Amino acid sequence: MDFNTRTACKLTGLTQRQIDYWDRIHFIKPSVKEASGYGSVRLYSFTDLVQLKVAKTLINKGLSLQRIRKSITYLKKSFPGIEKPLAEMRLITDGETIFVLTENKEVILDTLSKGQLVMAIAIGKIIEELKGEVKKISKERKYKVRVMRESFDVILHPDLEDGGFWVECPVLPGCASQGDTVEEALEMIKDAIGGHLEVSAEKSRARKVSA
Repeated sequence: MDFNTRTACKLTGLTQRQIDYWDRIHFIKPSVKEASGYGSVRLYSFTDLVQLKVAKTLINKGLSLQRIRKSITYLKKSFPGIEKPLAEMRLITDGETIFVLTENKEVILDTLSKGQLVMAIAIGKIIEELKGEVKKISKERKYKVRVMRESFDVILHPDLEDGGFWVECPVLPGCASQGDTVEEALEMIKDAIGGHLEVSAEKSRARKVSA
């Protein structure tokens, strides 16, 4: 499953300006599809979302973007088999620097002996929370709309790649529409249903005339 910038913002709590800036400075870039020009769509993978969320968590703990980038550079050099440290390693921070939990416990013990408060970032928890949010926004929803004094069941689907929603009316095959918001999508499907009913009525009248 791929996610556009708008969906990535919703899932990670970052602003579009932050995500755009991080892409431009090559901090965290979309691994599925990069922007190719003004108005083009970026597509992020779930692993990208984990990196974005972890980076935001580190910043909330007091780390500057510059310190995070330096730490990532160090981790990539020290652990060449790790391509995306923010998504693949267990990190801790004291608000000043970033440490990685490895089999060498002496490194952690040396840090704690300085009396610094160390806060753990539970990447596993972040991943589970993101999975829950993805499942929540991916879930289709059913609504009822009224058109020409009739009630119709419609199904709303979130469009994770392009943003917004698309909606269909199951009892009218091929009757579907889309919108940037839930409200707009529901209004658009009403128009589509109305058009579908008018076309059906015209065809019915034509058959009667020709009979």
